[in-house]
Amino acid sequence: MAVIEISKAKGTWVVRGGGAVLGESDRALELREEGYEPVIYFPREDVAMAMLEPSETASTCPHKGEASYYSLQTKSMLVEDVAWSYEAPKSGAEEIAGHLAFYPDKVTVEHV
Repeated sequence: MAVIEISKAKGTWVVRGGGAVLGESDRALELREEGYEPVIYFPREDVAMAMLEPSETASTCPHKGEASYYSLQTKSMLVEDVAWSYEAPKSGAEEIAGHLAFYPDKVTVEHV
């Protein structure tokens, strides 16, 4: 397997958090990276961005580039860094630009 493989995720994917559906897409991408579980990336257009707030958190992946993070504002609390995005991914990961991935321990990501 290459270090990173990106393909269209089969079927429809939903992400839920804070008692709401944050996104639903039949255009999601699946990213497989050696040594990690597959990650579903949702097109930004299919995510309720009004519920997410940019975070000051940032990280760098040697294969994908610099990631920015988003927190979820619920009615009662802020759930920090529930999602991340690569705005300008490195060569080989360009397909995930304009997409968000979510931490499955902070929200629910499921194939429906």
